Amino acid sequence: MTLPRRRDRLRTFVSLKTQNRRLRIASALLFIAAAVLAVALALQPAPKDEILIGEGRAGVEDMPPVQGAQAAEPTETALPAAETPVETAAAEPAAPASGEPAGAGSASYYGNELAGNPTASGEPFDPARMTAAHRSLPLGSRVRVTHERSGESVIVRINDRGPFHGNRIIDLSEAAARQLGMLRSGTARVQLELLTS
Repeated sequence: MTLPRRRDRLRTFVSLKTQNRRLRIASALLFIAAAVLAVALALQPAPKDEILIGEGRAGVEDMPPVQGAQAAEPTETALPAAETPVETAAAEPAAPASGEPAGAGSASYYGNELAGNPTASGEPFDPARMTAAHRSLPLGSRVRVTHERSGESVIVRINDRGPFHGNRIIDLSEAAARQLGMLRSGTARVQLELLTS
């Protein structure tokens, strides 16, 4: 058996040394990339849970847009589940008088995937009931919602807070949205009127 020549041995040695150096450099770069990724993930804020509201998305921690110079902190308290929640006057903002318009703007509706989730009133959300979410009308109040284009109207009970997406003024249950004929479009321009009885 003959040994390889000195030149071949030297060439093999240099090749192995070069491969070893490349492997060390690749390992170091991989370690640095992993460290940078770990730091970036640690510094990234926790993602907000999102829910579908009509055709858009809104985070559950999102607050309604501030209108005016001052922003009021939310003051709602979860009420026990009941058919007609008990109102606390101190916790709710003043509502417009009966017979007067309670606002106009874009309406959307809750998706079925939220069925069973607790509402601001404490009762579980039921897409088959005639309920809605509004930012400031008292919980338990009844509101006539009129579709501006078709003239169709429904009466809903406010049992939740929202919508906190864009310029929308009310989020309806699927049953109310179906009655107004807005399931396909997801949103509709509506007029609101607060009712007393």
